[in-house]
Amino acid sequence: MLKTKIVSALEKIFIDSPIDSLGEVKKISALRGERLSLQLAYSYVGVEGDDPYFTHEYATVTLDGALAPYVKMHNVMQMPVTKPVAPNRYDDNYLRYTPGLYPDMLSPLTMGNKIAISATGAPTVFSLWFEIDIPEDATAGECDLEVVITSDPTGNVLAKESVTIDVIGATLPEQKLIVTQWFYCDTIAEQYDVEVWSDEHWRIVENFARVAVKNGINLLLTPIFTPPLDTAIGGERLTTQLVEVRRTNGRYTFGYKLLDKWIDMCDRIGVKYLEISHLFTQWGAKHAPKIMATVDGEYKKLFGWETDAHGDEYAKFLRTFLRSFLKHMKARGDDKRCFFHVSDEPNERNLADYKKSKRIVAGILKDYTIMDALSSYKFYKKGVVKHPIPANNHIDPFIEGNVPDLWTYYCISQPIDVSNRFIAMPSYRTRSIGYQMYKYNIVGFLQWGFNYYHTMLSRGSINPVLELSGESWPPAGDTHSVYPSRGGVALESLRLLVFYDAITDIRAMQLCESLYSKEEVVAAIEEELGFVATFKTCAHSADQILRMRERINAMIKAKV
Repeated sequence: MLKTKIVSALEKIFIDSPIDSLGEVKKISALRGERLSLQLAYSYVGVEGDDPYFTHEYATVTLDGALAPYVKMHNVMQMPVTKPVAPNRYDDNYLRYTPGLYPDMLSPLTMGNKIAISATGAPTVFSLWFEIDIPEDATAGECDLEVVITSDPTGNVLAKESVTIDVIGATLPEQKLIVTQWFYCDTIAEQYDVEVWSDEHWRIVENFARVAVKNGINLLLTPIFTPPLDTAIGGERLTTQLVEVRRTNGRYTFGYKLLDKWIDMCDRIGVKYLEISHLFTQWGAKHAPKIMATVDGEYKKLFGWETDAHGDEYAKFLRTFLRSFLKHMKARGDDKRCFFHVSDEPNERNLADYKKSKRIVAGILKDYTIMDALSSYKFYKKGVVKHPIPANNHIDPFIEGNVPDLWTYYCISQPIDVSNRFIAMPSYRTRSIGYQMYKYNIVGFLQWGFNYYHTMLSRGSINPVLELSGESWPPAGDTHSVYPSRGGVALESLRLLVFYDAITDIRAMQLCESLYSKEEVVAAIEEELGFVATFKTCAHSADQILRMRERINAMIKAKV
């Protein structure tokens, strides 16, 4: 006997989750142009006479209803997690705290629309993930999506479920939030054993970038030079430099053929903004990134860890390069798409070095956004960083100080109280950042690992399908939100899609605000949540998020 249930995308369905404990979704609403996610949980319940070792068959999943053509199905794969939480760095809003199998990777069904039905000798629950792309011209009103599972080859109906989707007669507005998850071209080359910037590398990079754009990432880390991020002092990451550098008789010249190809790719797939890789090393801005060049005919490393960031030669190089780069980008009409970084995560200890580094480039970049992740409000108040990106657990002073055009980020160091994307966290906690960013008018979000497939400080590569913690470094889920698969395909994590749902919530809230007021929308959000929304107040149940979103949709429906 097959037991089934349609549940929300906010449930993480473990293989040993009792299916009867999962909250069922019978009706849900969505806007035109929205991508709605749901899940089907299913479990084989043995009957008398079953042999648990040999009871196995395949079944066909069929969808019916007006929205059936717009549904994409995935298997939710159980992933091995050895480090779900950091020692003594967690709270009570996690699902589990022990190693085990955790649902995360979304994989295509292996035989089209077929699934395996098997007795395992113990109660087990599996799940399918449904992505439903509501057309912008969808008919407003209620429609049923029916899921039928039939046995192969008999055709007997094993299970049948349905959910009613209420399509609101209003279109989801365009995303305004600027989103980056740092995109690493070196790890793609390493995973697929291809030469950097070969045709095959370009093909796979574009595949990965398309998945990023599909999920709301509209600012793409652009490696003008190999990004000096998460690299051990004295160590190197594989060269992925897009800009050709030449020095002949002490004079610098630059080539932009690869960069132009990168920007053309971005235009083709819908990337709106270019995040120029950091101009100085991480955590101090004391050195130069690795920069390769042809020097008087010899190709070699020009700058790196051995380079004093504030020395005359690197300063001369950087100013010459930036003037050339901006001239080229202006000629393309793309200079205003660029966001610049000096050094990642500066703090009070390296204030002097950061200021020196910024002074080298500040005049040339005075008309452009220079932004960096930092969490010290005092640092900001000293005027060193005009566009700070504070972590979501340190953002309160920046909000209270009315910092304009505020961004936020999270990473390994945000495990308590706030939203994050660790695998052991519930999806409703991950999605909570949507209402938080909406309430506080956050304009941009940064996360450091779209596809970081390295150990700590890039000392080596990992198999990201088997190792989700960079070899027991951060809690699982911090380092990457997509998995490399055969054929150069990036497979999404359910965490990536849940974060996209948070972006969608913001868009719906902004639409609602255009029909009411900011105050009314925030009041409705907080009434359904049952608490005052801050960055340290996350949902503690799927029902809170579902009620909140249904309230926003109902308010929109009442006005259209």
